[in-house]
Amino acid sequence: MALLQAIHLSHLPPDRPIYVFLFQDVKNAAFLRSQLLSGNSDFEYAFIDASVIVSRTHILAAVFRAVNDMLNGRLKSRNVHSEIVFSLSPNNNSILLLLRIIGAFDILISFVPHKIAESFRRFGISDTTPSLLIVRIPTGPDITFESVQQHLCSVVEGTALEFLDESLSRLTDLAKVKKIYKFNSAAEGKNKRPSQGIRPAKAEAEDSATEKNTQALELEVAILGIMALRGVN
Repeated sequence: MALLQAIHLSHLPPDRPIYVFLFQDVKNAAFLRSQLLSGNSDFEYAFIDASVIVSRTHILAAVFRAVNDMLNGRLKSRNVHSEIVFSLSPNNNSILLLLRIIGAFDILISFVPHKIAESFRRFGISDTTPSLLIVRIPTGPDITFESVQQHLCSVVEGTALEFLDESLSRLTDLAKVKKIYKFNSAAEGKNKRPSQGIRPAKAEAEDSATEKNTQALELEVAILGIMALRGVN
């Protein structure tokens, strides 16, 4: 069963739905990446490594920023889909703003492509990406729910999941997220549950899942704070 979702974000035009598909156990990431890099217009999506996304809100915040910049003529990358990937990176806009203020336009010209490439290395698809979050922003009347669903179901070799926080939590690599956003993990052990001796495996698994969910929520709050600060320019 196809699990593509159409999402309408507040404060964006109602004719701009966001189409999102989540896959795990992807077998043909190399093919998908090659189509993206070749500029095949049929593959004009934001292909995102799902292991570095902590929640629905995390990715939808980046989507909102990218679509809003597109509608206001402020894209810094090639199109709205590459802008979504770029929008996930920390601290881009504050540095861009500083370079504009001091008039360092020669540095600015070389800095933007570097940061975009870095964003794709951190958040984008690689040849071995096993879990994918795929986003499509309709840019014409021919891009419909049905056309996106049919195309992705025919080209992605993987298992579709519901686009839910619960699904994402099973795929998220919290250590990788912390490294990307440069969060200090020195205090991680402070709130860990004290040892209670030998406990049933089910109880240990439940505790581990609860701890991961708590960490993901804390990371979401911190990341959204970073993205909000980036929006002030």
